[in-house]
Amino acid sequence: MSGLLGGVWDFVVGDDWTLALAVVLALGLTALAVAAGLAAWWVAPVVVPLFLLASIRRALRSRG
Repeated sequence: MSGLLGGVWDFVVGDDWTLALAVVLALGLTALAVAAGLAAWWVAPVVVPLFLLASIRRALRSRG
Protein backbone atom coordinates (compact mmCIF):
# COMPACT_ATOMS: atom_id res chain seq x y z
CA MET A 1 0.00 0.00 0.00
CA SER A 2 1.14 3.50 -0.59
CA GLY A 3 0.02 6.97 0.13
CA LEU A 4 -2.13 8.19 2.97
CA LEU A 5 -4.24 5.05 3.26
CA GLY A 6 -1.16 2.86 3.46
CA GLY A 7 0.36 5.09 6.11
CA VAL A 8 -2.78 4.97 8.22
CA TRP A 9 -2.99 1.18 7.80
CA ASP A 10 0.65 0.73 8.84
CA PHE A 11 0.18 3.04 11.83
CA VAL A 12 -3.03 1.39 13.09
CA VAL A 13 -2.42 -2.25 12.19
CA GLY A 14 1.36 -2.43 12.08
CA ASP A 15 2.99 -5.81 11.62
CA ASP A 16 0.31 -7.97 13.20
CA TRP A 17 -3.34 -7.50 12.28
CA THR A 18 -4.41 -9.82 15.10
CA LEU A 19 -3.17 -7.37 17.73
CA ALA A 20 -5.11 -4.58 16.04
CA LEU A 21 -8.15 -6.87 16.14
CA ALA A 22 -7.54 -7.48 19.85
CA VAL A 23 -7.64 -3.77 20.54
CA VAL A 24 -10.87 -3.39 18.57
CA LEU A 25 -12.42 -6.35 20.41
CA ALA A 26 -11.29 -5.00 23.77
CA LEU A 27 -12.85 -1.62 23.01
CA GLY A 28 -16.06 -3.27 21.82
CA LEU A 29 -16.31 -5.50 24.88
CA THR A 30 -15.62 -2.51 27.10
CA ALA A 31 -18.43 -0.57 25.44
CA LEU A 32 -20.82 -3.50 25.84
CA ALA A 33 -19.91 -3.94 29.50
CA VAL A 34 -20.39 -0.25 30.23
CA ALA A 35 -23.72 -0.25 28.39
CA ALA A 36 -24.81 -3.19 30.54
CA GLY A 37 -23.82 -1.29 33.68
CA LEU A 38 -20.86 -3.54 34.48
CA ALA A 39 -17.36 -2.57 35.54
CA ALA A 40 -15.24 -2.63 32.40
CA TRP A 41 -11.75 -1.75 33.65
CA TRP A 42 -10.61 -5.37 33.37
CA VAL A 43 -11.42 -5.99 29.68
CA ALA A 44 -8.31 -4.58 27.95
CA PRO A 45 -5.83 -5.97 30.51
CA VAL A 46 -7.29 -9.44 29.90
CA VAL A 47 -7.97 -9.44 26.14
CA VAL A 48 -4.85 -7.74 24.77
CA PRO A 49 -2.25 -9.87 26.63
CA LEU A 50 -4.04 -13.05 25.49
CA PHE A 51 -3.79 -11.95 21.87
CA LEU A 52 -0.18 -10.86 22.42
CA LEU A 53 0.69 -14.31 23.75
CA ALA A 54 -1.00 -15.92 20.73
CA SER A 55 0.95 -13.60 18.43
CA ILE A 56 4.26 -14.47 20.09
CA ARG A 57 3.51 -18.20 19.86
CA ARG A 58 2.63 -17.84 16.18
CA ALA A 59 5.89 -15.96 15.53
CA LEU A 60 7.95 -18.57 17.35
CA ARG A 61 6.31 -21.41 15.38
CA SER A 62 7.03 -19.66 12.10
CA ARG A 63 10.73 -19.37 13.04
CA GLY A 64 11.03 -23.11 13.21
